[in-house]
Amino acid sequence: MKKNVAIVAGGDSSEIVVSLKSAQGIYSFIDKEKYSLYIAIVKRDGWHVRLPGGEEAPIDRNDFSFCEEGVVKRFDFAYIIIHGTPGENGVLQGYFDLIGMPYSTCDVLTSALTFNKFVCNNYLRSFNVRVADSICLPKGGGITDEEIVSRLGLPVFVKPNDNGSSFGVAKVTAPEELQPAIRKAFAEGTEVMIERYIAGTEVTCGCYKTKGKVVVFPLTEVVTQRDFFDFDAKYNGQSEEITPARISIELTRKIQQKTSDIYGILRAKGIIRVDYIVPEDGDPVLLEVNTTPGMTAASFIPQQIRAAGLNIQDVMSDIIEEELQKVGK
Repeated sequence: MKKNVAIVAGGDSSEIVVSLKSAQGIYSFIDKEKYSLYIAIVKRDGWHVRLPGGEEAPIDRNDFSFCEEGVVKRFDFAYIIIHGTPGENGVLQGYFDLIGMPYSTCDVLTSALTFNKFVCNNYLRSFNVRVADSICLPKGGGITDEEIVSRLGLPVFVKPNDNGSSFGVAKVTAPEELQPAIRKAFAEGTEVMIERYIAGTEVTCGCYKTKGKVVVFPLTEVVTQRDFFDFDAKYNGQSEEITPARISIELTRKIQQKTSDIYGILRAKGIIRVDYIVPEDGDPVLLEVNTTPGMTAASFIPQQIRAAGLNIQDVMSDIIEEELQKVGK
């Protein structure tokens, strides 16, 4: 009998538009001969499942079940593809742990840690991972332009610390731009991270591990027509994404090993993506760890899976079966 898989999308942040696109990507990637797929939308104002006929059915929050044609159905597995809260920060993972539902992403602790960019980067710094200097501002916290420039110089990146990186991000090149950028970032999160700008080649590397294998994907090089890799660059065709990246084999292997090491340090689960900048000295600098990477057909991870010569259906099955086996399903 086919297992019922919920592709859990939606969320309560601006990232919902990306999440819904990724859900369609995941739906197209998973083997429908092996699994019965449903897209489940989780938002603050309601949880529901999209049924095959186009109707919607409410989800019972007690056990994440739903009713289809008068029959109560329960999911065997949840593929979480919410970018932002509550699916990327550990909240939904905690709920699924409580009801005993296996899921695709990192656990509560790792999800919460990686969702907070400042905390994650400084945690990894203690494992000799190179990161840029940064400042974290809590909601209501203030800092002068002079202090920022004194500590980090210019340019800097200003971004929501506890949300995704598609909205509320600004590259600041002049002191008078700092406070507007901070206000913009606070509109998307409760904390703001101000990070020293490092010039270089931007690359990203995906990775997943199961009991039987370690797979680190080829790197993607990001060349954007904009100041940085923002929403328009990501989703409106204003960037060039080159897989594999145009860097040396030696540097590629170094970054792949670093990605695998980070996966282990964080005790990650499922597919993660780690973003880097490679400055002139050739020593990669971590930008951030993404434990719920985008999964549209044009996203980095599907590109990297294709470049690795892998079948994305097999990768999805690997991740699902790994978790089902843990609970004896």
